Amino acid sequence: MEVQTSRLLGRLSESATLAMSRMARELKSEGRDIISLSLGEPDFDTPDPIKEAACQAIADNYTHYMPVPGYLEVREAICKKLLRDNGLEYTPSQIVISTGAKQSLMNTVLSLVDEHDEVILASPYWVSYADMVNLSGATLVDIKTGISSDFKMTPAQLKAALTPRTRLIFLNSPCNPSGSVYSLEELEALAAVIDGHQRALVIADEIYEYIQFGEPHVSFAGINGMMDRTITVNGVSKGFAMTGWRIGYIAAPQWIAAACSKLQGQFTSGASGISQKAAQAAVEHGAPLAEAMRVEFGKRREIMIELLGAVRGFQVNHPTGAFYLFPDVSELFGAQHAGGTINSGQDLAMYLLKNAGVATVGGDAFGSPDCLRISYAAGESTLREAVRRISVSIEELSF
Repeated sequence: MEVQTSRLLGRLSESATLAMSRMARELKSEGRDIISLSLGEPDFDTPDPIKEAACQAIADNYTHYMPVPGYLEVREAICKKLLRDNGLEYTPSQIVISTGAKQSLMNTVLSLVDEHDEVILASPYWVSYADMVNLSGATLVDIKTGISSDFKMTPAQLKAALTPRTRLIFLNSPCNPSGSVYSLEELEALAAVIDGHQRALVIADEIYEYIQFGEPHVSFAGINGMMDRTITVNGVSKGFAMTGWRIGYIAAPQWIAAACSKLQGQFTSGASGISQKAAQAAVEHGAPLAEAMRVEFGKRREIMIELLGAVRGFQVNHPTGAFYLFPDVSELFGAQHAGGTINSGQDLAMYLLKNAGVATVGGDAFGSPDCLRISYAAGESTLREAVRRISVSIEELSF
């Protein structure tokens, strides 16, 4: 029997964040004391009102097949949330609820992109974006950013990257992995560039909307002229500590929502009815239910900026969203240890895992090999111990 997987599968790589989590678990199973700062998962439990809504959904028998794009009342609740929080007016037919925002993103890419198209990403970008583009067969166009610009692309960079083949532009604000947030003025400047293009559409990934520490969140679809060009992707995983419930959604022009619903109908059908009703409770409560978590993340951010900023070779900026730091560690490149030489963020991540017992993720997977992603979705004592271990291990390198 021939043992060979498809060429399509060969276009995909293993998720770097999940791979690091797997290695950390394996070391833990061997008895190693490992602190994991690699996964993008809040360390809080889902708030009680949401869990109570799920229990009620079970009692009310939301246990049968559901409409592919989601229950009408849940999509209506999402429309009310978008109007309340973002000033965006949608109808339920423009909403598609999926099994996590990752599926929402994949639905959108596969519904809109052909092999001759180009998709623009600004690195650093979330690890799965690039593989989604590769799976579609389109060409990835990478706009490089760095810590000096707070990891944000400029209008000039975007204009230079646009071609007649451009079909999609990914815009993630707040950003995973950098924590960067685009201001209203920055978004308006990007929109002015996009507005003149014939066919470019924007995927606005706003999954970290409720985890911001500066100005209020701005939705790209609300920028003048962008409503008909934007697919807003959001969900309940990050803001409400609901990663395991697997609910994401898009708000999009009618024709795009219909396309995504058609695709989803052949892949997974509708998302879990119980999870949908839990998500309905989450969006109805909105930001106030997520506020305590946001405040705690803000405290941790300040602690980590101070602590990591004192570590040799770590250049740290001041991100204003999500729960990550993305320090530039290129000053450490060339340093040696018993197992080899540090030449990239991934090399450093592997060294810290094995030598310090701290799991992080190399920036290579995010398109920025000079950097390292560190999640601060952990308690203060754990974070302080993790940075202490990192600092000790850095000092053990030979420069």
